[in-house]
Amino acid sequence: MLHVGTFTPSVLLRVARRTGRLGTEVEEVAVASSPAQFAALADGSLDAALTSPDNVLAHRGTIDVQVLSAVDRGMGLALYSRLDPAELRGAVLGVDVPTSGFAMYAIAESLGLTREDYELVALGSTPKRLTALKAGLCAATMLNAGNELHAEAAGFRVLGRAPQPYLGTVLVSRTDQGALAAALTATAAAICDHELDDEVLDEARTALGLTDELAARYLDRLASPTEGLVRDGQVDAAAMATIDDLRRRYGTPS
Repeated sequence: MLHVGTFTPSVLLRVARRTGRLGTEVEEVAVASSPAQFAALADGSLDAALTSPDNVLAHRGTIDVQVLSAVDRGMGLALYSRLDPAELRGAVLGVDVPTSGFAMYAIAESLGLTREDYELVALGSTPKRLTALKAGLCAATMLNAGNELHAEAAGFRVLGRAPQPYLGTVLVSRTDQGALAAALTATAAAICDHELDDEVLDEARTALGLTDELAARYLDRLASPTEGLVRDGQVDAAAMATIDDLRRRYGTPS
């Protein structure tokens, strides 16, 4: 059995398993944060992970992981809040950890906010940040992968989207997981060609708790050539350059 760590339940992984493409038993393991995810990769309790490429850069030098394939282009990654940008001065913004996810800092800067204008609080994975946002524990946070649809349904709105081109998720491992990468890529291509709409809608409702309407929007986003799945699994150099540039501007150069 392979153990794959995810932040948000992966509809792609579940559809690949449902359609028999995986070829082996795979258990999806929810992780609380990117440090916890990479610690689990390091100690072997995870065989692979679906994670942000920025997390790979952040842990370079501390754990040797390979990027096996590109998975998606951000899946609607955006900064969500009920407040206007000017009202974020002095407010709490939620992050996974302060040393990754630099797209948020770029969006805040585009809204006229410096890092001194708001307080950061580490809240962990995207579902945890959605819960915190709805509970009022932060005024704004970055959401995607179906979490943003729940936020919109609750009255939160987009203040800014991740810079483009963007790479949102990659499959990583310390070992050779080529068969897993191939299975996810083949499933992604079939989803982009709308060959698995019923399976995607069903898994989106079940795994993400989306209504029929929101599940349909999620399917459209999965198939989007600009925000959705990477049908050939290839890491786009321009998208990685965006990630690296954000890290150079707002964090520690890779």
